[in-house]
Amino acid sequence: MNEKLFKSINQYSGRFSLLDFLMIFVSNKTRYVFILVLIFMWFKKGPHKKAVYNAGVSAGITLFIHTLIKLFYFKPRPFVKRRVGILIPSKRDSTFPSKHTLLVFAISTSIYLYDRVIGSVLWVLALLTGFSRIWVGHHYPFDIIGSAVIATITSMILDKTTRRNLGCEIDALKKP
Repeated sequence: MNEKLFKSINQYSGRFSLLDFLMIFVSNKTRYVFILVLIFMWFKKGPHKKAVYNAGVSAGITLFIHTLIKLFYFKPRPFVKRRVGILIPSKRDSTFPSKHTLLVFAISTSIYLYDRVIGSVLWVLALLTGFSRIWVGHHYPFDIIGSAVIATITSMILDKTTRRNLGCEIDALKKP
């Protein structure tokens, strides 16, 4: 099923130059949008610094998870096993998990938990990033889905932990 889904998306790769350009752009450049949003939020008043902090920590944790998974699990990228539409060069390392997808979902989920509007926009960009990774021929759909789930859960657990710890610190300050 994973390969069928991949083929149904990737079969159009290389056929529509405008769409190919968009997918390559999203796959390679979306991370800069995320960085700019984080910088903007850092300087905005309110709880946004905490959101940016959590986004950074969550991204770091997902990168650590990425490294651990790559140590113990290897699955060849789609273009290694068969002839597929590949629009940009890629490493021949394991296809799961997708580092691009892990990072954008970790950041977008962390931001969403503090600011629904900005977080929703980032989530749409994260979905588009994941889709673009399939389109350019680098990942299977389940790699993207699995990476999104790992990053989202990581961000949610981190948020729960930091909010609980923050609540304990506030309670400790209130005690005489």
